[in-house]
Amino acid sequence: MALRPRRRDTAGPLGRRLVRGFAMAQLLTVLVWCTTVSATLVAVRSDTTSIGGAMDSGPVPSSYERGHESRLASIRDLPLLNDAFSTVNQLGSRNTSSAQATTAAPAEPAPAQPPAPTASTPAATARSQSAPSTQSFWLHLNSTPVPDGQLEAEARRHAYIVLNAWESSMIAKIKAASPGVQVFVYKDLSSTRSYACSNGTDDAQLPTGVGYCDTERKHPEWFLTTATGQRLQYSGYSGHWQMDVGNTGYQNAWIANVISSTTAAGFDGVLLDNALFSCDSYHDGVCPARYPDDSSFQNAYTTMLANVGSRLSAAGLTTVANLSNARLFTGAWTTYMEHLDGGFDEWWLAFSDTNLLPEYDQGWSRQLKEVSANEARGKITWVQPHLTGGVPRPFRYALASYLMVSGPRSAFAPIAETDGYGDPSPDRAEYGWTLGSPRAAYRPVGNNLFRRDFECGAVLVNSNPTGAAATTIPLGDAYTDESGRSVSSVSLPGTSGAVLRRNC
Repeated sequence: MALRPRRRDTAGPLGRRLVRGFAMAQLLTVLVWCTTVSATLVAVRSDTTSIGGAMDSGPVPSSYERGHESRLASIRDLPLLNDAFSTVNQLGSRNTSSAQATTAAPAEPAPAQPPAPTASTPAATARSQSAPSTQSFWLHLNSTPVPDGQLEAEARRHAYIVLNAWESSMIAKIKAASPGVQVFVYKDLSSTRSYACSNGTDDAQLPTGVGYCDTERKHPEWFLTTATGQRLQYSGYSGHWQMDVGNTGYQNAWIANVISSTTAAGFDGVLLDNALFSCDSYHDGVCPARYPDDSSFQNAYTTMLANVGSRLSAAGLTTVANLSNARLFTGAWTTYMEHLDGGFDEWWLAFSDTNLLPEYDQGWSRQLKEVSANEARGKITWVQPHLTGGVPRPFRYALASYLMVSGPRSAFAPIAETDGYGDPSPDRAEYGWTLGSPRAAYRPVGNNLFRRDFECGAVLVNSNPTGAAATTIPLGDAYTDESGRSVSSVSLPGTSGAVLRRNC
């Protein structure tokens, strides 16, 4: 899952694609901003890398996003979950398998009441209005042992948990501690793994839908190749070989294998890693001969997701796909989500403590729209900012932005290290704050300044670029800030936010 975010603009999908378009857009944004602000900005590249799987670190964010660009490139080439899976599968899976908007940006209308739970979004995920405002998720993908006490505690504080296929023995303990939590299995849509095959036999439990050795013997045509016939291997992820997701035979085999193993193990759903958008994801500048451009590549994924989504749903499985870097392609999130129960943005707003995605045409408001659009349709959204725990600003920017649009099916979980899918992100006091029901959708209160009011609090964001001068925003009432102080106004520089409470 380690596609680095491409800096086409600032945030990229789980896939690794760096957004080149964003680089151009971002460069223009920087030039315009520099004419009005004396501060010097660091040049941001437009290529964004995706993050994905094991997850491969899908596309990385663009320069703003990447840290800008250097981070995007690395994310894009490294499957977010892939890195973790490579290590896990090579070192442990065989041993364990048997044990197992600008100011004018339109605010999203908030429904008067949350949508009723559906079969794919159980009542357990639709939190009450009196519950804490922030749900979280945990991607445990590095196969490290989890003591029973820790597992029980984490089960109680997460709405969703993702495990490897060979860790199904943990499901019963998780459900005993928290019956409502949904437990997903990780599966890569886009690759088969040669490291998960030994002496001609594929591992019993795989991070993919088809085994490398079986495919090599029976269906070599499923491997995507270059124009010269060379098979495509994920850059930075040895042993990850790209498959032809548009091939109906591959789709059907993937689906049959995943349904059989996942339902037998008792998982609630599947995290589909590497639902990619750029034809050169994981091998920059080189597209498969069969899919020479992004359009044909995305069409192949659309057919795969349509087949996977309908059949896994019929089998009672919830589907959430890693859609990192969707923001770089107009309409891409909506097109893929048409066939899914949920989406995961592996690179959301924060690409590091200092590389934060501001507002622009592929920036802040587009990533917020992912969440609001899914909430309006009763679908799941997981968002993952990349930041460390010791710096307040990136966390507050990401959390305040998330609360602008979050609802009962959304979840938020920062990560400090690319592909660091082991220990859960630390708990934060802010996650337990009860802000109450939102009074309305978020609204502009200045140039790229936004506010959303709740019954018992408010969140504010300055989505101007990092380095933009601070703006003081009057609150119109007394609130308690993150430090426990009573405030009647807040001063926010570019790419910062505030989460405020009040007695009610």
